Amino acid sequence: MLVKVLSASISGLATIGVDVEVNVASRGLPAFEVVGLPSKTVDESKERVKTAIVNSNIEFPARRIIVNLAPGDVPKQGSFYDLPIAVGILAAVIQFKIPKNSLFFGELSLDGTLRHTKGALLLALFAKEKGLKRIFVPRSCANEAAVIEGVDVYPIDSLNQLIGYFLEHIDIKTAKVSQVNKKIPIVQPEFDMAEILGQEQAKRAMEIAAAGGHNLFMCGSPGSGKTMLARALQGILPMLIGGEQLGVTKIYSAAGRIPPEGSLIKIRPFRSPHHTISQVGLIGGGSRPQPGEVSLAHRGILFLDEFNEFPRSVLEALRQPAEDGWVSISRSKERVRYPCEFMLIASANPCPCGYLHHPKKPCACTQREIEKYRKKVSGPILDRIDLHVDVPAVDIKEFSGNEQLKTNLETSEQIQKRVVLARKLQQERFAKEDVYTNSEMKNSHIKKYCILSKEVKQLLRRAGVAFQLSARSYFKMIKVSRTIADLEGAQEINASHMAESLQYRPKAQIKDL
Repeated sequence: MLVKVLSASISGLATIGVDVEVNVASRGLPAFEVVGLPSKTVDESKERVKTAIVNSNIEFPARRIIVNLAPGDVPKQGSFYDLPIAVGILAAVIQFKIPKNSLFFGELSLDGTLRHTKGALLLALFAKEKGLKRIFVPRSCANEAAVIEGVDVYPIDSLNQLIGYFLEHIDIKTAKVSQVNKKIPIVQPEFDMAEILGQEQAKRAMEIAAAGGHNLFMCGSPGSGKTMLARALQGILPMLIGGEQLGVTKIYSAAGRIPPEGSLIKIRPFRSPHHTISQVGLIGGGSRPQPGEVSLAHRGILFLDEFNEFPRSVLEALRQPAEDGWVSISRSKERVRYPCEFMLIASANPCPCGYLHHPKKPCACTQREIEKYRKKVSGPILDRIDLHVDVPAVDIKEFSGNEQLKTNLETSEQIQKRVVLARKLQQERFAKEDVYTNSEMKNSHIKKYCILSKEVKQLLRRAGVAFQLSARSYFKMIKVSRTIADLEGAQEINASHMAESLQYRPKAQIKDL
């Protein structure tokens, strides 16, 4: 008897339909084979399926069973074919009807229960795209899949429960979207802006970066507050909106990073890899391409502390992702593309010892050591960073015992309100564009939405000549100015907005004026 069960294959963020064809022959020696370019994981499903059926108190057929995963020229990877294979075998033996337009997806435990399986959101999106009415997934994945409206998600606990549903002995209630939204946790940032003493210019730069999604580079002595500033940044960013939520959740679903009972991600990601990370770990890759830190930071923050300590080859690999907002990973059998629209927040010391230009501690580095240290970060990488700010050392004597100063500091919540208003202006401005923030604007968007007066153009032209700006830096200054204007609620960019953006150029350029 031949039974066809619908499933899917996931490659990166793309989903391809797979027909799981199960043939249980009435003649021939007992055998169990899987064909259709299965990986080692898929081939091992034979033992999981057989043991799960036996431990569910169902007799496994002593017949010749051939499972074909069609199309046969597409490599099949993952453990989510367990459920469709088991359903095909059971349908042939027990002879129940499988509902039409149904998709099956899930990994089996040896006792017949279903385990949490990555990629449920991508499966639900595929089902909606193809007009399929229902999907059957492990219960721990139901919240993840149920956020896609128009598809009935049936949470399954075990094979016995699924058989009882097909034989109409029991009923399975579909997962509801309203139930999903109540389970989304709210994560508090590690630091509040009010906890950071001094550093008003750096805080202002953080606010501008958050409002426009700009990259930021901080340079300062050890203990000046660079790491605290970066970790407080998440607290002033707005929540992810609809399209952003779905984009981020798709990446985490493909990577298997959504926990059981998890659902849509609403908090902007904060990724902070150690400087010993490999290029594959940062950009993504592997024999089976997986998203790297740049993609896991999509629509959020990628914080690279001790920027100069990262291997040069790793930093150079950031060029294309930081500029294009996506990364393409090619292998001999597979090519995937992951989005990576992230805010790059980098921090570094001014020299190897960290105390160059420190008001009290002398620097022990030679000029050659300083030049070698700074050359670890190339000009093209620094040119892709919108805001450069110095974070000077803080004299504790100025703040110790001054309780009034501590209470007058702005909190993250107060700063976040201004950032949210600025982001709303950008949402309205780019409502008909495939752009979310000012930092994502292309040259065509700049000409359309960043009209400069004659006075501003003259100021920008003088700055371009004095700073010897590249074309990229020239347009980045306009983007930053647009964000500063949005924070003030101004419709047009004026000279004060452009003048403030000039303050966030590298100090080496400013000294050359």
